[in-house]
Amino acid sequence: MHAKSIGDTAGAVWRALGAKGKVEVKALPKLLDQEASLVLQGVGWLAREHKVEFEGQGAKVLVRLTAHEADVYKKHHAK
Repeated sequence: MHAKSIGDTAGAVWRALGAKGKVEVKALPKLLDQEASLVLQGVGWLAREHKVEFEGQGAKVLVRLTAHEADVYKKHHAK
């Protein structure tokens, strides 16, 4: 895998979370139609940049954009 592929996937994850809100981590690969390992690396990229936050809900792990990133998404997609 190349950093560009991971970065591109991180962007896809960011856009999906901006559009959908909270998403179960294990549902993201199917949602994005991408390999799970690549999607998880993208989620890790976003986590490292403090752009996502996680929430445990029983056995589920949900991920969403931070409030700041959600605002950025809304500003870029408000038309």
